Amino acid sequence: MSYRPLISLTTDFGYDDPFVGIMKGVIYTINPQVNIVDLTHNIHPHNIQEAAFTIGMNYSYFPKNSIHVVVVDPGVGSERRPLLVYADRHCFLGPDNGVFSYLYKNAPKDLQVIHITSEHLFLKKDSPTFQGRDVFAPCAAWLSTGVEVNKIGDTITDYHNVQLPCAVRQSALLMRGEVLFTDRFGNAITNITRTDMDDLRRGQGDKIKIALKGNEIRLSEYYSHTAGSGMSALINSSGLLEIFIYRGSAASEGNILPGDEVKVFLAR
Repeated sequence: MSYRPLISLTTDFGYDDPFVGIMKGVIYTINPQVNIVDLTHNIHPHNIQEAAFTIGMNYSYFPKNSIHVVVVDPGVGSERRPLLVYADRHCFLGPDNGVFSYLYKNAPKDLQVIHITSEHLFLKKDSPTFQGRDVFAPCAAWLSTGVEVNKIGDTITDYHNVQLPCAVRQSALLMRGEVLFTDRFGNAITNITRTDMDDLRRGQGDKIKIALKGNEIRLSEYYSHTAGSGMSALINSSGLLEIFIYRGSAASEGNILPGDEVKVFLAR
């Protein structure tokens, strides 16, 4: 496999956490020439589902042969396995806790899941609770120098795959979905996709309406289009229906939580 010059980092640490800098230091020590990109460190703590959607929806914007380190790991220190997932000519390193379930769901033909066992590549530390530093960062760095994927460990098929919620077409007029997570602006990201919306209204010529926790929400094209109109919705840059309040927090004002039901229906 070819040299991989770019590593992205996704964690639930927060940008001001020294753990982020420590992981970068480990990577640069092994390969000072590598490029590191912070995809995000604002995943909500321990939210595996949010991390799965974040990496699954965004990795394709990186060049082929990029390496993506995902550390959202509430089970760190336990017997859960460290993984290297090869998919769509990208490498992903992280815990075997379902954080790569979006990749498994789409199942590219080149999907390969490897249990990382090559301990000679690890950073030798006594603590079992920071595998981002001791396992995933150094292995990513070694991959970036040209170490082959098949030198990292053994291929497995019994990896942990969580069931990611999908929107359900309830009838010809109704789609049901749910809130996946809320971001730092208080926007509520749902699992209803642009395709779901298009399929619902295809050929009908009817007006879409959205309901969440008793609120009837109108669909807009962009954020400021709804200034002063209260709770609104749009299709965001990841192709997902997003509930928002312009310059406000829909999550706070509407008491919106992950798992809340969202209905999209055709008004006749």
